[in-house]
Amino acid sequence: MLLSHVPGMFTHPDAEWELIKKEHASPGRIYVAYIGILALIGPVCAYISTTQFGWRVGDGELIKLTTMSSLQLNVLTYAAILVGVFGLGWMIDWMSKTYGSGHDEYAANGIALAAYACTPLFLAGFVSLYPVPWVNMLAYMAAAAYTGYLIYDGLPHVLGIEKDRAFFFCGAILAAGLVYLVLTRVGTVIIWNLGFAPVFISG
Repeated sequence: MLLSHVPGMFTHPDAEWELIKKEHASPGRIYVAYIGILALIGPVCAYISTTQFGWRVGDGELIKLTTMSSLQLNVLTYAAILVGVFGLGWMIDWMSKTYGSGHDEYAANGIALAAYACTPLFLAGFVSLYPVPWVNMLAYMAAAAYTGYLIYDGLPHVLGIEKDRAFFFCGAILAAGLVYLVLTRVGTVIIWNLGFAPVFISG
């Protein structure tokens, strides 16, 4: 089962990357058995916390989202995660030729690298159950830092790229990830203007 790779990404990533390379799972299987499951953590936890627990800004009143508003926003978030992992994986495969690795059918290696490297970000979704902005920010920053390390560590194993090139390739991958993050922020504004803006209620 692909989810068995989760502990290894934290305890022995080098050995786990080698197993992933040998496994060579198809993108479809990775999506169904790994990304599709772990990507649910953040949206589900955010739905629970924003509708049941709420949050405060300073000494202000407790704020929550309506059930329908939270559901809509978290479904869109889930879709954005799925698209983002695929886009990042495809970009990794496309750029890999520049750094000495060959193209893989259906970008399987690129998508596998993106999927498994994003494991810390997926698991950081649990912190959404505690809707305090600065706590969430710190958790996601730590998860993003470890994700960056996993990408760098996984490149030589999964794509066969030399360590010295992997450093620069990792920088290019993170830059692509930041571009996607900016695009999601812009997309959020557009979607809110189309009638999907959050609907707040007092707790």
